[in-house]
Amino acid sequence: MRSLILAVLLLPLAAKAAEQPADKALIERGKYLARAADCVACHSIEGGAEYAGGLPLVSPFGTIYGTNITPDKEHGIGDYSADDFFKAVTQGERKDGGKLYPAMPYTSYHLLKREDSDAIYAYLMSLEPIAKPSPKTELAFPFNVRFGMTFWNMLYKNRVQLEAADGKGEEWQRGQYLVEVLGHCGECHTPRNAVGALQQDLRMSGGVILGYEAPSLLAKDLAERGWTTDDLSTFLKHGISDQGSVFNEMYPVLHHSTQYLPQDDHRAMATYLLGEQPPEPRKIVAVAEAQLGESAARGRQQYLNVCAGCHGAEGEGVPHVAVAMNGNTTLRLADSRNLLRVIDDGIRAQQFTGFERMQPMPGFRDKLDDGQMRDLLNYLRQTWGGLDGEVGPERVAELRGEAPSH
Repeated sequence: MRSLILAVLLLPLAAKAAEQPADKALIERGKYLARAADCVACHSIEGGAEYAGGLPLVSPFGTIYGTNITPDKEHGIGDYSADDFFKAVTQGERKDGGKLYPAMPYTSYHLLKREDSDAIYAYLMSLEPIAKPSPKTELAFPFNVRFGMTFWNMLYKNRVQLEAADGKGEEWQRGQYLVEVLGHCGECHTPRNAVGALQQDLRMSGGVILGYEAPSLLAKDLAERGWTTDDLSTFLKHGISDQGSVFNEMYPVLHHSTQYLPQDDHRAMATYLLGEQPPEPRKIVAVAEAQLGESAARGRQQYLNVCAGCHGAEGEGVPHVAVAMNGNTTLRLADSRNLLRVIDDGIRAQQFTGFERMQPMPGFRDKLDDGQMRDLLNYLRQTWGGLDGEVGPERVAELRGEAPSH
């Protein structure tokens, strides 16, 4: 009799113990999904607590601040239910009914699976609450009227749709979900119209973010820049490959998100972007100095003056110091926007996976006048970028004139 009573008393405890592994598994899956969705990049500031908000997101309409999404009840999402969270993430609507701005990529997340949203919610709710208010977003009229987002949403909220997967393999389909939904890559790599909506007819053909180009991710354009499925998988994992290294707005994506994903995910994303039968990558043969145009020939001396010390006289690069020029994808972009920006602005020291790192690159805006910059751009483009023609002085002046303030 005593044994029977004891068994009855222990039943609730046994049931609770059986539930715990499932809860832990859900939280672990949510952590992985939050990484894949790159939530921390926009909801954290450098040196601050993860998910505590405060990151300024600069837009043509003003600065929007990433919010606190820790389970703090006053400043975070502590009073959100799983339903409230799903509605905010996929529909752009807060618990209080206020509309979110599409800096929060609900235009891609509206395709998020409910079970994935619930897992992310479980993970966020398992974090330590941080009582940190986010700076208030203040946009100029009429963009400061959040009710106006009701009409914007009617036109644009659900325009991102997935391509039919008929006949596609499981890896391609997995990559599609990672790229188009969780990773929301199209939010940066697609141009936007005058009211900030994605131009779906130009999807993944490239956009401009803070003066830098987020290059086209179309298969034909990736192949034109020398990408293979293996190289792209490596790039997503380590941030560095034969085509160069991540920089600018792509570095936080690697730092907070893609490096933590399993190898199968990197391969799936690369397979989706390049296709199950990827196009042949374009090979570049370095152009001899005698074949360079007039401006590019002058640029050789500028290269030796300011670049060769780190990147090598023949563009071979130095491991852990500077990437090679030969085969570098930035040199192969038709528009030299990114190349000019990097030379002008420099790049901070970057830590990649393992022991791989790149030393800081100084900016040369105050060292090169427009004519010298033009010559250097043309030398790099023609010698190692495989590009014909020359960048004109007007384009150099235009790009420098629109450089964002630092």
